[in-house]
Amino acid sequence: MTVRWSLTIALLAALAPWPALHADESPVDDTEPEAHATPANPPAKQVVDDTQVVDTADADSANQPAPASTEEQPPAVRPLSLLGRNVVPGSFATLHWTPDQSFASIATPVPVLVAHGKKPGPRLCLTAAVHGDELNGIEMVRRLMYDLEPETLSGTLIGVPIVNLEGFRNGSRYLSDRRDLNRHFPGRGTGSAADRVAHSLYDQIIRHCQYLVDLHTGSLKRINQPQLRADLKNPDVLAFAKHFGGMTVLHGRGARGTLRRAAVDDGIMAVTMEAGGPNRLEEEAVSYGVQALETLLENLGMRKARRFWGAPQPVFYESQWIRASQGGILLSEVKLNDKVKKGQILGTVTDPITNTGSAIIAPYDGRILGMAINQVVHAGFAAYRLGEEQTPEEVEAKAEQAQSGKPADDDSPAQAEHSEAPASTAPTEEKPAATDTGVEDEEPEEPDDRQRD
Repeated sequence: MTVRWSLTIALLAALAPWPALHADESPVDDTEPEAHATPANPPAKQVVDDTQVVDTADADSANQPAPASTEEQPPAVRPLSLLGRNVVPGSFATLHWTPDQSFASIATPVPVLVAHGKKPGPRLCLTAAVHGDELNGIEMVRRLMYDLEPETLSGTLIGVPIVNLEGFRNGSRYLSDRRDLNRHFPGRGTGSAADRVAHSLYDQIIRHCQYLVDLHTGSLKRINQPQLRADLKNPDVLAFAKHFGGMTVLHGRGARGTLRRAAVDDGIMAVTMEAGGPNRLEEEAVSYGVQALETLLENLGMRKARRFWGAPQPVFYESQWIRASQGGILLSEVKLNDKVKKGQILGTVTDPITNTGSAIIAPYDGRILGMAINQVVHAGFAAYRLGEEQTPEEVEAKAEQAQSGKPADDDSPAQAEHSEAPASTAPTEEKPAATDTGVEDEEPEEPDDRQRD
């Protein structure tokens, strides 16, 4: 009996299952000294290739590729450092720029509006009221800047609504020393007052821009059809100008000293936007300009436009100011944006004492892009800006020719007609083609308004 029970117990012991080893357990060798004994529940890790350590419990997930979203995350946007301040991403800030010009103790800082987007993107700058009596651009900057949502904005928008604060307060185009600020860029830190203001703005703000739109109006009782001024022979500027929707574009490099010319020479893509006239706020011109700027933001990938402008873009590679041949009372017979024919009367100038006068006649077919309001004028006064529209193909061809250094195919008739000549009832003799100095695409100035040191 005793032997039988012993065999039964031995058989049961042999058939009894071993305790299951879990993935996080290892058998312990009791023969090893206690100091080297493996803990009963060691950390659950498995060494792979002697370098990568993973939890065996997460082995399946570890073998899966990383989610694509983590690899496609855009780079983090850094705070914007400008005018001694740091603007954090996804925020709106009002900074201040103090022109290096007047008494430091009574200097008035100029507000600078900054919308720094939470997403990466381009840096666009808007400047207005470089001429203090040009108000439409101020309202354009206000409407656009305060309609932005920095949380969803891609890139940065910097707006300087009133560059020439002195002129704005006085209702004047000029600085206090009667100089035109837009003939002194990029400026000099040791030059005249205008040079110093230009240098301060350019060095502290403009150099931070990738793109620039300088907002203007007509000058000296003149009004402009909303339009861009751009150097269409520069392929990068040409591409930038195409982002404004259906706004009219005039070719011109820009006069030396203008903000646009200085920026482009420095590698910043810049255009001038002209809309309306001075010393007035014109709702139609402002709305037109804001729509073009909204379209620009969408085309640059900064935000979706509420009013996208996809109309064909009229381009005028040739344009000129048609001037009065005598002094007197100017009365116009055309309106802005009118199409006119060669030989058509644009307006008349009449001497109020002798009742004698002369007609201002269109020297070629074109469109009225700018004009003076009815007023008393002197001989040589720029009364009408006449442009000759060209197709996109012609514009592209001219840009390519400019890059290759080849002369334009249509130098003779069109360009010769566009040299300035006083208007008269008699036909005028054609003059040789003018070189592209860039002066004629800017607003006319009176003789004493182009002061230099």
